[in-house]
Amino acid sequence: MSVFKRYVAVLSASVVLCVPAFAQDSEAPAAERPNRSVFSGDWVTVGLGAGLSPSYDGSDQYDLFPAPLVQGSVKGIDFGARGPGLYVDLVADGNSGKDVKFLAGPLLRFRMDRNDDIKDPMVRLLGKEDVAIEVGATAGVSFSKILHHFDSVSMSTDIQWDVAGAHKGRIISPSVSYATPLSMAIFTMLSLSATHVDGDYADTYFSIDQAGSIASGLPVFDAKGGWKSYGAGLLGAVDLSGDARDGGWGVYGFINYSRLTNDAARSPVTSLRGDASQWFMAGGVSYTF
Repeated sequence: MSVFKRYVAVLSASVVLCVPAFAQDSEAPAAERPNRSVFSGDWVTVGLGAGLSPSYDGSDQYDLFPAPLVQGSVKGIDFGARGPGLYVDLVADGNSGKDVKFLAGPLLRFRMDRNDDIKDPMVRLLGKEDVAIEVGATAGVSFSKILHHFDSVSMSTDIQWDVAGAHKGRIISPSVSYATPLSMAIFTMLSLSATHVDGDYADTYFSIDQAGSIASGLPVFDAKGGWKSYGAGLLGAVDLSGDARDGGWGVYGFINYSRLTNDAARSPVTSLRGDASQWFMAGGVSYTF
């Protein structure tokens, strides 16, 4: 479930991203200023949902899987799930009320692409890949009050390296997003993203050597590094009490489309046995306290 990692990362980092900005804007006019909310101090959101993603990166067959959510802030230090992994924002300005906020900190991810549940019988004959443990950092900046008092534009980049020897590669993932509330209870976010990989990563997941070709019947292919994919996602979150400031129960949904490009799209695992168009959908229930 490779895209599970990538898109649940977006989902879990985004579900409540626009809520604190909306609920804490102390510089808004008095008539618009919200009362003190659960997001004014320490807070945590947990959730559980389900998602649908391709069987492997480039597959045209899909898996259903559980999608947990964890996100929060303690003493201004934000943290959250990054798919099967974790990130921490060490810049303690999460509740500062500033129009410009910075993000920087470590991240840890586990990549399980082509590790199990490979639905395509010919791709399965290429063999399983080991679970990658990717260590790196995330950095970015967020600008508030773009079109009104409660919206924001965020730009960030993740970079990580496999330290477990699975693909031994490097991944860079820049993204930009626009978040805005539609009411006191409804929030939306539109995001654009891309992924760049090096030759080691591309070779592991998209190349086919002579032995693999004999075993699977797929042609030999030598994949090179470069831009692997680009995509767009839309998130929606609804607070069930009608007022996000009081925390409590909520529901969320996320849909993302990405397009594999360059050798990731030309590889036989994609072009002959899968599809360069990749969809991801997820939704669930969350609780904030």
